[in-house]
Amino acid sequence: MASNSKSNRRKVNPLSLAFLDVMFCGFGAVILIFLILDHSSTISPEETSPELMAEINLLREEVEEGELGLVRVRNTLSEVDFEVVEAQGLARQIMEQIDNFLQELAALENSSMASEEDVARLRSDIEALEQEILRLQASAFEQEGNSVRQFLGDGNRQYLSGLFLGGQRILVLIDSSASMLDSTIVNIIRTRNMNDERKRNAPKWQRVVNTVDWISTQLPITSQYQIWNFNTETESVIPGTEEIWLEVADRDQLNEAIENVKELVPNNGTNMSQVFRAVANMSPRPDNIFLITDGLPTVSQRGSSDPLITPGDRLELFEEAVEELPQTIPVNVILMPLEGDPSAAAAYWQLAQYTSGSFLTPSKDWP
Repeated sequence: MASNSKSNRRKVNPLSLAFLDVMFCGFGAVILIFLILDHSSTISPEETSPELMAEINLLREEVEEGELGLVRVRNTLSEVDFEVVEAQGLARQIMEQIDNFLQELAALENSSMASEEDVARLRSDIEALEQEILRLQASAFEQEGNSVRQFLGDGNRQYLSGLFLGGQRILVLIDSSASMLDSTIVNIIRTRNMNDERKRNAPKWQRVVNTVDWISTQLPITSQYQIWNFNTETESVIPGTEEIWLEVADRDQLNEAIENVKELVPNNGTNMSQVFRAVANMSPRPDNIFLITDGLPTVSQRGSSDPLITPGDRLELFEEAVEELPQTIPVNVILMPLEGDPSAAAAYWQLAQYTSGSFLTPSKDWP
């Protein structure tokens, strides 16, 4: 009996051997994979590439310096703005003092009791205040820079448009046809049937108005300008000045011109031959032109517009119009979007290149 129990204990279960084999084989495979793996990938870049780390540190220092410089520039601008406001406030106070002195001077001159010394003293005070006014005005002008007007957009962004903003006589041509209401034909027809207020507030037209406003802030203070709007007719935004070059230095008149642009209502078609012919007849002629439009003309030289005009017909009208334009004047084209006019971009790009101007198709948030 005892021998039977010993023999039973010596028997080996084949199932238990297979399980152990599988476990040991799996454990051996894990160890083998661990030995094969490249552990160098766990080493940090700082240890493997000191040159790269040095370059990263240099870039970080440059970024920090740039941020500090930006803070200093913003602080400087704030100080300059404060100085300008302070100078303008002092100028107003001095003007009030001058008015009071003038009243006193008039009263003394009419009074028989006034002595010559009192009158001379008041006149001397008035002259001193006038000199102070001139000094403050010059100081405010220097702080504001060369721009007569300012344009405040969304955020602190500087647009590198490539447009040539110089010149002694700068002409801005605004296409005020109905197509400037929207970029799609369906929405143009829908907006065209609305009231004038809705037309003025159309997003595309507001972009045109903002573009003209931005251009006005870039005009050199020593130059002259003129702003025309055209559709089937051509006229200045300041009525009666079509043949006159206006002074950029006249800030009030320039502000009036921009306010009048905001009151324009886009309508009718586009007669480009007429406006280019008017440019050729100017005396003296402009030496820089900004053309803000969205497509090729739709109205012929005779003033007739075919309701079924094709893109090819519009291209022919454009070529006829360009023949009216003097060849020596740079034309900077700002092309707004419009569907159904595939030849416009290429045609206006060629015009800009041919006249040594610039061509710009702005984004929706420009300027």
